[in-house]
Amino acid sequence: MITAERLNTVQEYYFSRKLREVRGLLNNGKPIINMGIGSPDLAPSPKVLETLKDSITDMGAHQYQSYQGLPELRDAIASFYQKKFAVDMDPSNEILPLMGSKEGIMHISMAFLNEGDEVLLPNPGYPTYASVTKLVGAVPKTYDLSADNGWFPDLEALAAQDLSKTKLMWVSYPHMPTGATASKGQLKSLVDFANTHEILLVNDNPYSFVLSNNPISILSVEGAKNCALELNSLSKTFNMAGWRVGMILGSPEHINAVLKVKSNMDSGMFYGIQKGAIAALQSGPEWFEELDKIYTKRRELIFQLVEKLGCDYDKNAVGMFVWCKLPEGSVSSEEFIDQVLYDKDIFIAPGTIFGSMGEGYIRFSLCVKEEKIMEAIERF
Repeated sequence: MITAERLNTVQEYYFSRKLREVRGLLNNGKPIINMGIGSPDLAPSPKVLETLKDSITDMGAHQYQSYQGLPELRDAIASFYQKKFAVDMDPSNEILPLMGSKEGIMHISMAFLNEGDEVLLPNPGYPTYASVTKLVGAVPKTYDLSADNGWFPDLEALAAQDLSKTKLMWVSYPHMPTGATASKGQLKSLVDFANTHEILLVNDNPYSFVLSNNPISILSVEGAKNCALELNSLSKTFNMAGWRVGMILGSPEHINAVLKVKSNMDSGMFYGIQKGAIAALQSGPEWFEELDKIYTKRRELIFQLVEKLGCDYDKNAVGMFVWCKLPEGSVSSEEFIDQVLYDKDIFIAPGTIFGSMGEGYIRFSLCVKEEKIMEAIERF
């Protein structure tokens, strides 16, 4: 059987491939400490778990659910956005729950991109933007981000390019993988750029509430609904990565276009998961404070490890990663992490999996218990 030509445009996701190698080492008795992937090791709140358990006996809990999710879930998302971002969204037609925000990347691409359309992608950035762009037959055009510019795009340089075929632009603030943030003014400049050049702007925003004192939504910018969508997720904020709960927010026209794709791709999210998501979104301030307390302790320990390696890092970055610049004269990022993997039994993510501008950088995850981080420090 000959596979579709589109498969020739993409490779297996790096973590899928590399974690097989890590598992092989573990199976051979190596005491591997995985500091590479951002999969929360903490549990959702007891209230969320209780809600899930209690919901499974509700009438209709095991039937197909609405493609648009429960009305009370959309209401909870709207309330969350109003409370946390001061953004008012109509839950009836401006919010669409997703089975994880990652699926939203595909849905958006299928809804808005034709073969040959060009897409602006951050370098470094989340690799799925590029792979999905290729899978739908569109053309990826990367824009470089650098520490010198705060990991924010040079919009003047982009405006000087031929953008006549550019249909969509991906951004992610707080930025993955660097943890850089964007101010309200910077987000406004992105919205103005997108409106001027008639580009659909998508902000991927799952890290707003991890070690972040000033969460901002791009939809809080005047004029954003004309040109922008925002993806968000419960995975990082509420330790619900495996539950696969995300959301997309934007104008009714944009949301309806995505719904046309989504309604042909799944048959609705499990009722119990939706009820648990509602409970999570209604969490009080103590949830966020406790989460940040745990991640702050872990980050301080990661900083110690990073300093042992002689790397530079930004103490003000947010999210659940620490992005580090290797010392001058180091081997390449992938050589470095392989040396650490095989010499110290520690797995770290190389910056190059996020693009060529990630060369010379490595990334540590905070999804590692304190005792394991201390053990890693001792190994050096």
